[in-house]
Amino acid sequence: MKEMQGDSIKSVGTARNYEQALNRVAEYAREEKIGGLQALTAEQAVNYLEQRGQDVGQKTLDMERQAIQAMFQNVTGQLSRGERLPVIESKYQQDLAGRSYTPEQVQGIVNAQTERNALSTEIAHAAGLRAHELLTLQRIEERAPSERPALDTKFEGRDGDKYTVHGKGGLVREVVIPQALAARLEGRRFESPQKVTDRNIKYESRYDISGGNKWSSSFTNASNRTLGWSNGAHGVRHSYAQERMSELRTAGLSYEKSLETVSQEVGHFRQDITEVYLR
Repeated sequence: MKEMQGDSIKSVGTARNYEQALNRVAEYAREEKIGGLQALTAEQAVNYLEQRGQDVGQKTLDMERQAIQAMFQNVTGQLSRGERLPVIESKYQQDLAGRSYTPEQVQGIVNAQTERNALSTEIAHAAGLRAHELLTLQRIEERAPSERPALDTKFEGRDGDKYTVHGKGGLVREVVIPQALAARLEGRRFESPQKVTDRNIKYESRYDISGGNKWSSSFTNASNRTLGWSNGAHGVRHSYAQERMSELRTAGLSYEKSLETVSQEVGHFRQDITEVYLR
C-alpha cells in the first residue's frame, strides 16, 4: 500500500478499501498455496474474482478487481499502466433467483447454435463445465487431476470417458463426458495444441470447440432467440448440479452425501456454493 499511495492512490478512503480488498486476496493466496500477493498472476486473479463473484455483489467485486489491478500495475509488474484486468460479472444476485435450464431448453439452445458452439453446450451441460474450462479439456491420461479427497460416490451412475479441466484456484479436476459426446470431441482434436486467448488469459486448447466468452455469447444469443430469455451459459452448471442431485437422491444417498458428491464433481471448494446452484 505504501508503494501505491501518492501518485496512484490519493484518497485515504480508496487506500483503506484497497487494503481491505487485498487482505481478502491474500487470504485466498494462502489457502491456495500461491505464495502470497507478490506471486499472484493475472490468471489466478481472474480465477479469484470469478469465484468471489458467487458470493458478493458487483460493487464489492469491482473494488477488489481495481485493488488487484493497482497492485499489478504499481507493485508486482504483472500489468503495465495501460493494461486492465477483465471486468467480471457478479453472479450473486442472479444466483438467488435460480439459473438452471431444463434438458429440453438446453436442447432447444443447441439446435439454434452452430455445430462448434452446440457441441460445447452439450459437453458443458453433460459435465458441468465453466465457460473457460472448455478450452482446457485434456484426456485424463495426458494430465492427472489434482490430489483432493474424493468420495466413492463421485460420478456414481454416470458412464463415459474421463477428462480433466483446469478450473478455479488452480484446481485440475476430473470430469466425465458421455461416450457419444467424447467421440465427437475427439473428432475435433487438433494435431497439436493451439494457443487461444480469452479475457486476456492464454490457454492451450486441444480441441476445435468453442469456449470462454465467445461460447458464452453464442449461448446467450441462442437462448434469447429460442426461449425469449437467457440465464447465461453458467446456467448449464446449475442444471448439471440439479440433475446430479436428483440422480444421487433417487439412488438412495442422503442429502448431505449427495451435496458433497456434487460439490466435488463441479469443483467447488465450499458446499454452500453448490447449494446456491440447487435453487
